[in-house]
Amino acid sequence: MADLYVSWSEYHLKIEQLAAQIYHSGWEFNQIVCIAKGGLRLGDILCRLYNRPLAILMAASYSGEGNRVRGKIRFSDHLAMTSETLGDRILLLDDLADSGVSLRESQRWLMTQYGTAETEIRTAVLWYKACSVCKPDYYVDYLADNPWIHQPFEYYEETTIEAIAARHGAATPAP
Repeated sequence: MADLYVSWSEYHLKIEQLAAQIYHSGWEFNQIVCIAKGGLRLGDILCRLYNRPLAILMAASYSGEGNRVRGKIRFSDHLAMTSETLGDRILLLDDLADSGVSLRESQRWLMTQYGTAETEIRTAVLWYKACSVCKPDYYVDYLADNPWIHQPFEYYEETTIEAIAARHGAATPAP
């Protein structure tokens, strides 16, 4: 299993490819829910492109060195959203289906907390790994060899605010 390194330009291209794939499917959704942290950037871009409300579900299952140790998934108590209610045709976004557990359990959580008999949830990710326990409805790349994906924002998990501040010097506020 080789590692996969993704640049910012590749990352944004994949988001556009995913958006186009969803568009070409003809499915009409009325709500976007992104799983944070990995789905935040996708949620932000797709809610702008589709002009649909965005809700954020906080979920965490990775920790440890390099954020590579998978543990029990934990969810926030509520969605962060500005609308009164959640739509009934939900596009659930995450960056990847690695084990697939976050995606599967997020669907269950949404149905338990907000779902009705009319609720339809479809899932979308950039990368779908062969080892995933669930297949997303939409994905850009299927990864048969299950590589560890190095996304461009990992830099911010590996550096410190002190290092950033030292590199950029003291800034003075504008008058």
